[in-house]
Amino acid sequence: MIKSKLTIIFQLAVALALMASHSTIAQSKYILTSSPSLSIKGGSTLHDWEMTSSEAKGEGMFVTEGNQLKDIKSLSVSMKAETLKSGTRGLDNNAYKALDTKKNPEIKFALKEISGSGSSYTAKGDFTIAGVTKPASFPVKVNSSGNAFTFEGKFDTKLSYFSIDPPTALLGTVKTDDEISILFKTTFQKQ
Repeated sequence: MIKSKLTIIFQLAVALALMASHSTIAQSKYILTSSPSLSIKGGSTLHDWEMTSSEAKGEGMFVTEGNQLKDIKSLSVSMKAETLKSGTRGLDNNAYKALDTKKNPEIKFALKEISGSGSSYTAKGDFTIAGVTKPASFPVKVNSSGNAFTFEGKFDTKLSYFSIDPPTALLGTVKTDDEISILFKTTFQKQ
């Protein structure tokens, strides 16, 4: 009788130890925090340029184990194209015209798949720019802090990939390069 009670207590202790050694895997909703860092960089025959924005909306369903990211079931980010500013009104107006912001006011990204581990991942998804949706794949660094994850990365592409004619100025003497880089640093907080 004492031996069977000791066996049961031992089995319970082993079961509790095994359960305690495994972190809980959870799927939770995360929301993009205020003031993300979003920018588009490019060049022209005259000089390099950059347009930045700190306004966007986004949300996702993240699978976590402890403070570690295990998977992302969904993630989307959208921003008003006219929140991108260069500091030069003429450049901004040319960009908005090329993006046809009156007809296509938003730039969007929808994640389809993420792979990797630690802090190095590869994101695959769809960018919608100037009303044209195209697939994209790019490296992303992920850092966690408490109940938040920060994503930082860069997608190198071309304006023509999104059917955008590179803008010109001064009767065509200044031409925008086709190549651009989309850079981001965004933080998603558990809701």
